[in-house]
Amino acid sequence: MSGVFSSMESAVQAIRPSDTLAVPLGPGIPGAFMHALGDRKDFVDLRVSGALLPDLYAVFMDPAVHFQSGFFGPAERFLRDSGADIDFIPADFRRFEPVLAHLKPRVMAVAGASPVDGYVSLSLHAGATANEIVSVIRDSERVLIVEVSPHFPHTYGVPGRYEHRIAISDIDFLVESDRQPLDLADAVATAEEIIIAQHAVRFIHDGCTLQTGIGGIPSQIATQLALGSGGDYGIHSEMFTTGLMRVHQSGKVTNKKGTEFDGFSLTTFAAGTPELYEWLDGNHDVRFMPVSVVNSPELISRNRNMVSINGAMAVDLSGQVIADSINGKQFSGIGGHEDFVAGPGLSANGRSLICLPSTTTVNGQLVSRILGRLPEGSIVTTPRHQVDVVITEYGAAEIGGLSIAQRAHELARISHPMFRDQISSTADVWPTD
Repeated sequence: MSGVFSSMESAVQAIRPSDTLAVPLGPGIPGAFMHALGDRKDFVDLRVSGALLPDLYAVFMDPAVHFQSGFFGPAERFLRDSGADIDFIPADFRRFEPVLAHLKPRVMAVAGASPVDGYVSLSLHAGATANEIVSVIRDSERVLIVEVSPHFPHTYGVPGRYEHRIAISDIDFLVESDRQPLDLADAVATAEEIIIAQHAVRFIHDGCTLQTGIGGIPSQIATQLALGSGGDYGIHSEMFTTGLMRVHQSGKVTNKKGTEFDGFSLTTFAAGTPELYEWLDGNHDVRFMPVSVVNSPELISRNRNMVSINGAMAVDLSGQVIADSINGKQFSGIGGHEDFVAGPGLSANGRSLICLPSTTTVNGQLVSRILGRLPEGSIVTTPRHQVDVVITEYGAAEIGGLSIAQRAHELARISHPMFRDQISSTADVWPTD
């Protein structure tokens, strides 16, 4: 097998001083290759596209290197604040596919598991790069670099639809590393988040299909479901997490979702703890598909009793959700937020839960996250007409189908008592037309 591998140096040298390079979102980024790019000092105009960098890469501090990200994480925020040329592309996760096709980068570089039987599993990420990888393979003028590590799990797609693997013969530069996947420990839930999770679990009954993300609230919801008396769950989630693994391990997942993807959990990328990666290795119970499939609101809506769980930074009394920016400054990304809020609303039995603590602290001062009106310059992530249920530690506001005046009073009701009178007075005068 050693004869099929290229040196890391040769892969790095395949990038021209002026070039275009694309990498996947987070778990699909080839970390050793990206670090090795930082040793190059001859770049003139290197334009890189990707999302959710899992590490700090020195190459992005080169003034001749420009990075466009579809989703900011801690690394993007740090690099931006340190003076690197980091820009944000406003697009949800599904739209990464056409954006990438339009950019048509000359080089694509992705991460995968160690080769088996002439193929490389794409491991933790299918996302928006799956189809563009095929385009690169078909174009002799373009270059495909794949970095494999024995620490990345061998995972599977759906035979006949998407195999989630690349033939070694289709790879221009196959390089080896000893990189570990991102160790994303479950956040410890606060007392408020535990109460929010308890409110949320009331909307989940036997036979529901689940979507969750990362963070204290989703982790606590998964823990409560794993330890609870319910079951017969399905999983259809953009991100597969350690919490969802625990629901599987509890024996409560049957994946009778009522779609063509019954019998296994459907996802487009995974991130979590080393335990999660070990559990995913060789596990046919979880399958990876491109984001255009997984995040399709129409497919999401067809799942039996779909319940999606998403977070937010702030919600105003009309139901508008801010989930990816703070005071108009990019903090994270749009991802699948709107798709998984919209999808359940397209069916009679679906529910979409927006979960957030009622307050946060800014410069040492407690402020409400339920707002009478959004401040000037705010950027809405998900519009009001998509929103179904908003949950804080003070209860659940079921605002789907309510009038403007009704939803304003419901949202004021679940705000923090310190701010409730002020917010309620705003609700009393909220415009009704």
